[in-house]
Amino acid sequence: MSSVFHRDLTTDLPSIVAVEANTLIDNNGRRYLDACGGAAVSCLGHDHAFVREAIKAQVDKLAFAHTGSFTNQPAEDLATHLIDRSPAGTGNGRVMYLGSGSEAMEAALKLARQYYLERGEPTRAKVIARKPSYHGNTLAALATGGHAGRRAPFAPLLMDVSHIDAAYAYRMQKDGETESEFAIRMANLLDAEIRRLGPETVMAFVAEPVVGASLGTQPAPKGYFTRIREICDEYDVLYIADEVMCGMGRTGSLFALEQEGIYADITTTAKGLGAGYQPIAAVIAAQKVIDAIKAGSGKLWNGHTYMSHAIATAGALAVQQVIENEGLLGKVKTLGAQLETGLRDAFGQHAHVGDIRGRGLFWTIELVADRTTKVPFPVTDGLAMKIGAAAKARGIMVYPSQGCADGTNGDHVLLAPAYTSTPEEIDLIVDTLKSAVADVLEA
Repeated sequence: MSSVFHRDLTTDLPSIVAVEANTLIDNNGRRYLDACGGAAVSCLGHDHAFVREAIKAQVDKLAFAHTGSFTNQPAEDLATHLIDRSPAGTGNGRVMYLGSGSEAMEAALKLARQYYLERGEPTRAKVIARKPSYHGNTLAALATGGHAGRRAPFAPLLMDVSHIDAAYAYRMQKDGETESEFAIRMANLLDAEIRRLGPETVMAFVAEPVVGASLGTQPAPKGYFTRIREICDEYDVLYIADEVMCGMGRTGSLFALEQEGIYADITTTAKGLGAGYQPIAAVIAAQKVIDAIKAGSGKLWNGHTYMSHAIATAGALAVQQVIENEGLLGKVKTLGAQLETGLRDAFGQHAHVGDIRGRGLFWTIELVADRTTKVPFPVTDGLAMKIGAAAKARGIMVYPSQGCADGTNGDHVLLAPAYTSTPEEIDLIVDTLKSAVADVLEA
């Protein structure tokens, strides 16, 4: 009997005892090809030798020294690596390290608040985000997220955050509306909400450049984020880009926002940063944020015990070096194109697949009861979870989720295979998902 407080207390979980490249092996000898990286985490698979050796070498040098008094070289080198490769406009920014994406979002919100206090604007405290979205599981991060199902049990504990609709083309783009018209219409929801709240009260807008688990790898329409940047600049509102899931190469560029041609004032990143080899996240603050703090107190008001942890940053630096030195961003694009083609060939005409969307190695199929009306299956059917279980039974791990249609209803299955995947593994992932969908829908 386990003493671990597992996510599901009614299920006995197999234990992973070994790994080979992108495959997990459990205590019963069963093998699972990881097609989702847990939650878009394991971007280099599970046993990259260079990363392992970097972590081992750092253990022999230094594990922890408190950042109130010291820094360390891996933290400094990783920060330089990230700033040097950040989108144009970030300038001479700085990097703060944390332990998870949720912590990073909490820290980003606190940093936004500090920015305005340093500038003598204490009325700016309101946050605008999007629905559906997911920004983490701590209270402020959960409040910022717009996923109704995840928020509901904790609603009395959550701070007030305004939510506008995300640019969800499958369900929100009007008949006859061009991509550009759709992009501007959806972005202008932010303009309207800032004006409704009063610009002098708004401190930040939070959005994922490519929406992750809550909406299923939804890219923005072309021009959307250009308009978002214009609106934020017009009202002097900070844009916080949540790249926890979509960043660090997942969509084919190191920062997902690079492909939108803009920069964020504050960026959060986590999963692909350390690839699961160590728990690590980061908040990247653009130069304008740093300049305001330097001109004010000169202090960061948000300290955490394990900030700049030497082993975690050494592991993450090794991950980023592998991504760059092995040319994996190009491989993400090539394999991503193969994955997209495979999914469209397998599901493009499927009676119960309403949409196929994504970018890079970050793709989703959305399942519907009726393609014409786009009506989702009843949430009580647990369709996505059943498909996930069927895929697991066939030896492939995918990421099933619910709530994309309205925060509660709507089934989708997300794929986020490793950047080190082979073309044969991509084909196997598509073929297995096709079989898993058939297993469930034809049962």
